[in-house]
Formats: sequence, C-alpha cells, structure tokens
Amino acid sequence: MVADRKSAPLLFAVAIIEAGILALPAAAQSVEHDAHLAIPNPSDLSKDEALKVYDDLIFQMDAGYAASHLSMISGYQGWSKFNDAPFISATHGQRYVNSYANSMAHNYGTLKDGEKLPAGSVLAKDSMTVTDDNHLYPGAMFVMEKLRDGGNPPTADWRYVMVMPDGSLFGDTIGDRSQEMTYCHECHEAVAERDYTFFVPEDYRIEQ
Repeated sequence: MVADRKSAPLLFAVAIIEAGILALPAAAQSVEHDAHLAIPNPSDLSKDEALKVYDDLIFQMDAGYAASHLSMISGYQGWSKFNDAPFISATHGQRYVNSYANSMAHNYGTLKDGEKLPAGSVLAKDSMTVTDDNHLYPGAMFVMEKLRDGGNPPTADWRYVMVMPDGSLFGDTIGDRSQEMTYCHECHEAVAERDYTFFVPEDYRIEQ
C-alpha cells in the first residue's frame, strides 16, 4: 500500500502537522494526555506492508533528519535495530516507529531492572504516519542521549531531542524549547526501573 507522492515542500509542510509536534496547552503535556497529536485513523499494516512503506520513505527520512546536523544521530540507520518491522507506538501518536541504538548502548536489548546504559548511549526512533485513507508521510525522530552523571538531574541525566522531518528541531531538553520536551521524561518515568527506557513490543523484537 503506497500513496501517491507529493512534492517535497508540501510533504514536509504536511508532515510537520501530521507528526503531531505542535505546542499544546501545558495541561495536555502529561502522561494522562497524549502530548503528540495522535493520528485518528492509522492504517493497520502487516509487517510486510509496513516494511514496504518504510523502504519507500527511508532515504527521504534519512536526508530530512540529516539536515538537523546533529552528529549524535549521524548514520543512525547503520546502528543496531531492535524491531523486525515498523510498529505502531501509542506513546508517539499512533505512528509507525523503528527502534535504533548506537554502539554505546550495547546493553539496551538486554537491560534488566536496576541496570543503566552508559553515558554516550543514543536511542533513536524514526517515525512515519500511515493513515487508512492511504496518506503517508515521514514523521519526527525521537532521540534520547544518556549524559554523564549529573549532566541533567531533572531528567535523570537523559537528554530528549525531537527532530522534525525537515531537520528542524522541535525541542531539546538541554537546549532550545526545553520546556516543550518535559513531557517526554514524564512519560518515561513509567519505566524508571529500566533506566527510563521503553523497549520494543515482544511480537516485533529481534533476538540480539
């Protein structure tokens, strides 16, 4: 299932809206409310269908994120990937995501309660919007970077960054628009025992 391609400028303009990365009232930015504007009609794709859509968008997504010039996500598609197909993430607005980790995050796939990832670990989720009326767009990339001890105590030394499909930054917990990113850590506090990291749904996991 592949929708007709739109021109790149229009696609990115729509993607910024479809990615759901708009400033919401503070009351909505909590674990009780989905701070990412959720896609109301995500398509229910098989693994093969999701892989096909991802293959169609992967180069465009890579080029868009690369425009951010963030060295910490450079070459992320060559990192370890922990899912065998894109999967819908309710916590990222009903978008299809992939879960990548750099080489520093060597224990991400085997992390047990009470264990921590080393400083320099970077986790990246690229995303795509796929609707049941055959619209598809690159989505935002959601990034977590483990800082040194004491690097940012309010977020348990994790840095959260959101990269838009055109490479612009929506926010960075240790940079611009940090207040727009506070809900990220609020959500991840639900998995504090796993060093604040969620993992891939069991049905999509790749054995490491």
